[in-house]
Amino acid sequence: MEIEKGAGKLAKTLRVLILDKPGYLGKLTSAIGMSGSNIGDLRIVRMGRTHNVREMTIYVDSDEHLERILENLSNVEGIIVEEVIDLVHQLHEGGKIAMKSRLPLKNIGDIRKIYTPGVAAICRDIEKKPELAWKYTSIPNMVAIVTNGTAILGLGDIGPVAGMPVMEGKAALFDHLVGISGVPILIRSKDPQVIIDTVRNIAPTFGAIKLEDIAAPECFVIEDTLDEQLDIPVMHDDQHGTAVVVLAALLNTTRFSGQMLGKSVIGVIGLGAAGMGISKLLLSYGVKSVIGTDLKESAREMLVAAGGRGGTLQDVMQEAQIVVATTGVPGLIKSEMVRKGQVILALSNPNPEIIPESAIEAGAAFAADGKSVNNALGFPGIFRGALNVRATRINNKMLIAAAKVIAGCAEEGELVPSILHPEVHKKVAEAVERAALESGVVRHWE
Repeated sequence: MEIEKGAGKLAKTLRVLILDKPGYLGKLTSAIGMSGSNIGDLRIVRMGRTHNVREMTIYVDSDEHLERILENLSNVEGIIVEEVIDLVHQLHEGGKIAMKSRLPLKNIGDIRKIYTPGVAAICRDIEKKPELAWKYTSIPNMVAIVTNGTAILGLGDIGPVAGMPVMEGKAALFDHLVGISGVPILIRSKDPQVIIDTVRNIAPTFGAIKLEDIAAPECFVIEDTLDEQLDIPVMHDDQHGTAVVVLAALLNTTRFSGQMLGKSVIGVIGLGAAGMGISKLLLSYGVKSVIGTDLKESAREMLVAAGGRGGTLQDVMQEAQIVVATTGVPGLIKSEMVRKGQVILALSNPNPEIIPESAIEAGAAFAADGKSVNNALGFPGIFRGALNVRATRINNKMLIAAAKVIAGCAEEGELVPSILHPEVHKKVAEAVERAALESGVVRHWE
């Protein structure tokens, strides 16, 4: 998969006053390049008689790296850095999402139709026939994005409010990729029962529930209980969204390595939400042998109960032909642990358990990191398909169908397609719809 230039780095924009004489722009770019930074967009902001003001995007490893660049530029004649603009912070000002009306309100007649007195007729209709809510309200196109902030990306337990930018990002992807209205729901509690009760009570507002960044093992209980109690789809994205894209990646990986997925021994290092979700989906797909390891004995026991085997890190590396790591521990897999011909997906971000190039040098047939495997390839189409057929749950058949489509959309040489692939989310939705109908997990009104 092609990685965006600067991926994994910080994007900063420098507003620079430059002497308008030949060679000074070259001095600027040379100084930045010599400081170890890539240069992105460059544009003129304004032109003066003796100086020009330009804005240029650069990619830095850290704030310290930026300070070194600024210090170097301060010594370049004819160059003055007026301002450093943080693009990420700038984009987040005011938040990334908003709820807006779909209908124009031009006069009092419009208001009377969408509000009082006209809306009363719609309310009475729904009271008599509740399924009309799926025709006359936004419920069937709304998904709650629920978190308590205990496992935010690679940041860990930072709390629900600090996790809001991630939830907004998920909502933005929902809207852009499949036209779903994602609504962040922040719950300030680590008690699984509080989360279960809260989601159950707000569930009538939504067509589906997307659990997000809730730590293991609480996430397993929360999802299982809500899935049983609610008649709308509930999916913990860290488990199942990640598992779908990993399965898609492995389906393509076997083409590169010549291995048969179903007959391979697959090792999973780290049995938290992602690792356990991956293990269970692989077993459901038909993989005969999954061996997993985790520091927690309870996690290993959960894998055994699901049909896998528990072991040590050494067991996994010695027995598995394909290794998937989701521990969040950079450098956990040493080069000397890698066996010739292994496939290794070290998925922890931003720093993997082993750098893919190091794994290849140590003899791996194929290796990739988390930059190539993003669950945003899976969840938009999965929820779109489930909502389209009014599914009551999301099952493994639907997830496997999504994985196969994602794998099939990859171009030659890609592990999985780009998130912005023009067809992948539509095709995932269609495959999920078919699988839901075949499974019989669709809503039947009385």
